[in-house]
Amino acid sequence: MVSELLTMYFNKQGWRTHLCADGQEALKAFRSRTPDFVVLDVALDGAVDGFDLCRTLRSESNLPVLFLTGFGDEGNRLRGLELGADDYVVKPFSPKEVVARIKAILRRGSTAAARRVIDLGHVRIDLDHAEVEVDGQQVDLTARETRLLIALVEHRGRVLSRKQLLDLAWGSDWVGDNRTVDVHVSQLRTKLGPDLPLVTKRRMGYKIE
Repeated sequence: MVSELLTMYFNKQGWRTHLCADGQEALKAFRSRTPDFVVLDVALDGAVDGFDLCRTLRSESNLPVLFLTGFGDEGNRLRGLELGADDYVVKPFSPKEVVARIKAILRRGSTAAARRVIDLGHVRIDLDHAEVEVDGQQVDLTARETRLLIALVEHRGRVLSRKQLLDLAWGSDWVGDNRTVDVHVSQLRTKLGPDLPLVTKRRMGYKIE
């Protein structure tokens, strides 16, 4: 089997491998085992296919994902990459090439981590250089918008009140209306598009999911 062949090659690299029978099992393994890398097929048994799983993985983490599948038409390739996959390899393939591609992705990931780069779907944020890209194109944000976005990203998953965001992005000595946060959040959504996972929690504040 393909999975057994790849497992053999992965083990030679010192990579521990966990095989999953279907998409649901893979999702559970991802959430419980916190792997360093995921190899997906588009066609998975059960209700969750590879595209569904990739979408979920990308919404919850920056985990590197490689599609390894027999679905090689352009539409599927583009869909996989648009969902956030780092690479898309079509069968038949060379196991050595797959290993080389994984190593290349992991090297890129190590560089990104060192630079504190956060990927939020189509939005990429370089925290150290205060630069933001959407689909590879740099977006010009004001200094205040940038500080607000970085504050949200650095507290990802946590709801921040308007007062907390003012303290983080404007400074604790800033005097003004808390609603200025709403204006800047609206500007971020306009500039960065609907894919930005910025959620409003009514009467509480905002968070990046």
